[in-house]
Amino acid sequence: MSKVSTAAKRLILGRPFRSDKLGHTLLPKRIALPVFASDAMSSVAYAPEEIFLVLSVAGISAYAYTPWIGLAVAVVMAVVVASYRQNVHAYPSGGGDYEVATVNLGPNAGLTVGSALMVDYVLTVAVSISSAASNIGSAVPFVAQHKVLFAIAAIALLTAVNLRGIRESGSAFALPTYAFIVGMLIMLGWGFARIYIFGDDVHAESSAFDLQAEDSHLYGIAFAFLIARAFSSGCAALTGVEAISNGVPAFQKPKSRNAATTLLLLGTFAIVLLMGIIMLAQKIGIVYAHDPATQLVGAPEGYHQKTLIAQLAEAVFSGFPVGFFFMAIVTALILVLAANTAFNGFPVLASVLAQDRYLPRQLHTRGDRLAFSNGILFLSGAAIAFVVVFGAEVTKLIQLYIVGVFVSFVLSQTGMIRHWTRHLRAETDPAQRRRMQRSRVINSIGLGMTGAVLIIVLLTKFAAGAWIAIVAMIVIFIVMKSIRRHYDSVAAELEEQEWDGVLPSRTHSIVLVSKMHMPTMRALAYARATRPDTIEAVTVNVDEPDTRALVREWEKSDITVPLKVIESPYREITKPVLDYVRRVRRDSPRDVVTVFIPEYVVGHWWEQILHNQSALRLKSRLLFQPGVMVTSVPWQLNSSEKVKRERVDNAPGAIRRGFEAEDK
Repeated sequence: MSKVSTAAKRLILGRPFRSDKLGHTLLPKRIALPVFASDAMSSVAYAPEEIFLVLSVAGISAYAYTPWIGLAVAVVMAVVVASYRQNVHAYPSGGGDYEVATVNLGPNAGLTVGSALMVDYVLTVAVSISSAASNIGSAVPFVAQHKVLFAIAAIALLTAVNLRGIRESGSAFALPTYAFIVGMLIMLGWGFARIYIFGDDVHAESSAFDLQAEDSHLYGIAFAFLIARAFSSGCAALTGVEAISNGVPAFQKPKSRNAATTLLLLGTFAIVLLMGIIMLAQKIGIVYAHDPATQLVGAPEGYHQKTLIAQLAEAVFSGFPVGFFFMAIVTALILVLAANTAFNGFPVLASVLAQDRYLPRQLHTRGDRLAFSNGILFLSGAAIAFVVVFGAEVTKLIQLYIVGVFVSFVLSQTGMIRHWTRHLRAETDPAQRRRMQRSRVINSIGLGMTGAVLIIVLLTKFAAGAWIAIVAMIVIFIVMKSIRRHYDSVAAELEEQEWDGVLPSRTHSIVLVSKMHMPTMRALAYARATRPDTIEAVTVNVDEPDTRALVREWEKSDITVPLKVIESPYREITKPVLDYVRRVRRDSPRDVVTVFIPEYVVGHWWEQILHNQSALRLKSRLLFQPGVMVTSVPWQLNSSEKVKRERVDNAPGAIRRGFEAEDK
């Protein structure tokens, strides 16, 4: 790497960490809460909004059901949090739902969970960032007009922060997350105090508007379907709960207890904020329409509908603009940072899957800052793709959302029930049996509720876009199975073949020559130093005058290695060399042929385009020839001197590979 690129990398990522510093990157509870809870916290910024949005189809009268829908979501969340507290104690290794399903239900169930969570993590980033763009766009018109660009920039920023390491990203995100929680609690507390204690008449700016229902004659099954759809949209508030079970290794010891405590805090804050927002929004008469231009009756011309949180803050902090702007800023920040949950959960899950050979092994290794860098980059690329394809529209992306997470919920709870049943067969201690039976009951209730929610989500969102997420899960499942089959077949191939111990009878060295220059001399010297049984130089005649000049120069020199000229009537280089090597192998099948190829070592990327192209093509083809070894003989050009002077510890991953830093 050049000094400029190395300096840029260190500026963004910081200096590398040694592997023995991994313990210093583990998270205390005060940092783990904002790292893993930002997704669940941010969900309260758009989940209530989605409930109001869906119910607006039936008119203002349907808003009477919002508290009951919110209560149903809160109950499901409480049960899921209680269930996952059992998970983190039983499976603290970081595999989370994937490990639970794999151990108790089999590899296919585990892969189903893995593919579902991978899709859900990608959509978490896309939805959260798109929602942040919408919230900021409410105050900054430029962002509203360029939501996709804003979303891409935000994802790139999150990627850079997370590449610096999990603890640094957690420290950076702690203040905005806590500011959002405290700000929301103050807003809700002050709002209810003004209404119920001081008797103030608090109304939202939209409370004076009437709502033109898209269909005011919904009865029976149709209305029940609408309520179910509002409930399924509200269940977006549950996303992020599973991230802690996947991130237990990131906690300080005792890991399981700290993870369970953080999970309890997450659930408590999320439920309080969710119910508080819904109750206060209904109390101050917020009207939130899917299509403000046609549905809001009485709204002034050119009216711009603010988000639900913005309307709440504006009404509660009327006469105190600082409070309104504070809530607008921290809400936008928490929505951006919500994606951080996925940036911590996805790489760990991908690492576990790669360790089990379902994903490329590069996803298992940690980067210079002890973060799973490849997983972080993969997640950001996939999220950007979804943002671009769907134009950063939350309404479109939300339809794909939460299917994956509830698939993992259902399989995880099923696996935990089997886990406790299996352990109960062997356990004899009465106290332990009672604890296991209690845990099994909790997981059984969790299975019933999450299974019902999954059915509702599939029924209400499948045609609206959930099918895309399901197709993505199936594709990922098939790809991971294919990767595992490949790794298994390679392992079987290597294990089945036994080394016969027979050495080659002779070695035949071939030095490829294009000109009489220093790289050629070095290649010849190195080839002779290996002491082969036979050595020869070979050149391909692609230009008659040049070839004749080379032969004359060779004959005049004191080189004792014979030079063989291979004719190439069609001016090719690769095919004649391959044909000659095959002929040598065919004449002496027990001989090993070693081909020495001189190559330039350059200091600039553009020089690589100008040199070594023939050598690269030859090497790529020769590697497929059995009994043929390919040796590159480097010749360092002057431009490579600055690279040689670079310190070893500036190389990518140098410290991770065991090189110590050197003082200049």
